[in-house]
Amino acid sequence: MGEIVLIVGIIFILTIVMIMSGRGGGNFYVIALVLSGVAMHTASTTSQFILIASALSGALVFGKAKTMSWPLVFFFGGLNSLLAFIGGFEAHLFSGSALKIVLAIVLAIAGIIMLLPEKQTSKSTVNRFGFWNITEGENHYVINLWIATPLTMATGFFAGMVGISGGSFLIPLMVVGSGVPMRTAVGTATAMLAATAFTGFLGNALHGGFDPALAIPCGVVAIVGGLIGSKLALKTKPNYLKSLSGIITIIAAVIMMVNTLTGK
Repeated sequence: MGEIVLIVGIIFILTIVMIMSGRGGGNFYVIALVLSGVAMHTASTTSQFILIASALSGALVFGKAKTMSWPLVFFFGGLNSLLAFIGGFEAHLFSGSALKIVLAIVLAIAGIIMLLPEKQTSKSTVNRFGFWNITEGENHYVINLWIATPLTMATGFFAGMVGISGGSFLIPLMVVGSGVPMRTAVGTATAMLAATAFTGFLGNALHGGFDPALAIPCGVVAIVGGLIGSKLALKTKPNYLKSLSGIITIIAAVIMMVNTLTGK
């Protein structure tokens, strides 16, 4: 009982910080659960359940504040969630150690990407096949479908397989690759995470690994944390959390890899 209370408390704090930066936090949830003795497959499924709860509550706040782009939600979220289901469904084919190694590698890449400078791309209209021009109010986005489509699909597949959200990749893709303002990217990513987490959860849950006694308490605090984190995000510049999140993510990757190699 005491161990579950500790896990729930950690999840609550992580949820607030991760929703503020639009990155879901599935990577941290999985690590926290695994290091607490939870089996990898159960940790992945529980992480997706937590992401559903936190992302939905956060999306409500961001939607009310009109800091999300619905065309981007359906495009990135649709591709991401479809591949997340496939990744989650196929996760049982790999051992827990293999999934931990994949997670560590994904985390390291995500951490490095978050440490790279984010520069807005040109907002000029591109009238060529494979480029999608979106205008919303004063904002104009140009989506390079040749790049965005395969990267989004790959992100969704690995996100579903190891129980993470994929937000660490989707936000730089939107901001750097499509010229989406950071605050809009955070709100949009949060809405997308709910869809990705749901399909990833279904894929994992179909092969077992769902522990209601652990998942439900974590989901409840995730809802509260999502509401708090999203409201704080509207008052804070998400870029302030970017470097810190990158460093923490890289540290998490090292911890996970050491944990796997030492067999602990």
